[in-house]
Amino acid sequence: MTEQCKCTNGEDNCCKKGHDEKLEKLNSILEEFKGQPGALIPVLHQAQQVYGYLPEEVQYHISQGLGVPLADVYGVVTFYSLFTMTPRADYNLAVCMGTACYVKGAGELVQKIRDEFGIKIGEISEDRKYGLEATRCIGACGMAPVLTINEEVHGRLDADQLEEILQKYKTGEQSTTHA
Repeated sequence: MTEQCKCTNGEDNCCKKGHDEKLEKLNSILEEFKGQPGALIPVLHQAQQVYGYLPEEVQYHISQGLGVPLADVYGVVTFYSLFTMTPRADYNLAVCMGTACYVKGAGELVQKIRDEFGIKIGEISEDRKYGLEATRCIGACGMAPVLTINEEVHGRLDADQLEEILQKYKTGEQSTTHA
């Protein structure tokens, strides 16, 4: 399992250490769930919390650890939108583009985020801090337009309110939580 080095501390083996720690956590998760019926989804969820996403190597390791066919693991990962096979940013900004949100200005929120971070829908910033997604209706129509940042929901937004929220994330006043 390889991961691009994001280290700036000059340590030679820093990413290897990080990889080893993640693999150890994944092995611990697999051991906890081994032999339990219905373990695949909870294992995938926890693995994604460890790695931030589910690359093929992690899926293979889960397949081997649970004794589940790789095709089944891949099928679950690609079926549920909760799971991703591509790296996510530290802060995933997801703008609801359902009808109510769209009519009430979701497009303007997307444009503000594009202008602020220089990213388009489906992209992440070069520093991997910010990602922009467009989602289908999230069921919060009464709060339209709605933006989620990781698991935090922000509703009834306009561009000025969005700027205040983004500023909190840029200054580190919010914590990082991967989905």
